[in-house]
Amino acid sequence: MSAVFVFVGMRAERRCLPAALRAFAVCAGGRADRAEALAHAMVAAGAGGLVSFGLAGGLDPTLPTGALVLADAVVLPDGRAIGTDPEWRAAVAAALGDRGLAARGGRVAGRDSPALTPADKAGLADRVGALVVDMESHAVARVAAAAGVPLLVLRAVGDPADRVVPAFAMAGLAPDGRTRAAPVLRGLLRHPGALPALLALARDTRRGLRALRRAAPALTAYTPGPGSTR
Repeated sequence: MSAVFVFVGMRAERRCLPAALRAFAVCAGGRADRAEALAHAMVAAGAGGLVSFGLAGGLDPTLPTGALVLADAVVLPDGRAIGTDPEWRAAVAAALGDRGLAARGGRVAGRDSPALTPADKAGLADRVGALVVDMESHAVARVAAAAGVPLLVLRAVGDPADRVVPAFAMAGLAPDGRTRAAPVLRGLLRHPGALPALLALARDTRRGLRALRRAAPALTAYTPGPGSTR
C-alpha cells in the first residue's frame, strides 16, 4: 500500500502526529516553494495521498483559537480552487466525531506570504470565502491535482481573525521547521510595543497545537486507495 505523506510548517506541528504518521511527515517551514518541491518528491516516491496539516490563520471571525477546519477545497493565489478527497474527508470527520471533536468544512486559502492584520484577513475572506489561510496547502494541492493524488487538509486556527501577528515573528521559523528565538528577540528589541501581540500569539499557538494533538489520531482512520477521487 502506498504511503500517505503529511506536510507541516513547523516541527512542533509534526510532533502532534501519531508515530505512524510522523515517520512520513515533512516540514516546509512556511515556504510554499519548499512545500511544492517536497510534494513533487513524495509523489515521485509513490505517495498514495498528501495531507496538509497544522496551524492556520483564522479568516472567519466566528472561529476561535484551536477551532478545526477540514477543508473541502483549497483556493490558490490565482483564485483557482482544488477540491480535497471526499471519501477521505468523510472518514476523518467521522473519526473526529468518535473522539468528541468537530471540524468546520469549507475553503482554505493558500498564500505565499502571511496574513498579519485583521484588515488583511478580512479582505482575504471577502475575496475567496475561506475560513482560514496558510502557506503550504496551496502548494501541496497544486502537486496533488497535477499528479491525480488524493488530498486532505486538516488545520487548526492558530491566530484568530482579530489577532495582529507581528511581522518579525515569522523570522522565528526556519526553512526546516525549527523555531529560532534570536530573530524574534531582535525584532522585539526594535519593536518593543509589539510585546503584547507576541505574547498573545504564543498563547494562541499553544492552544492551536493542543487542538492538533487531539485531532491528529483521526488521520489514521482511512487510507485513500487507487480509486479515490478529488
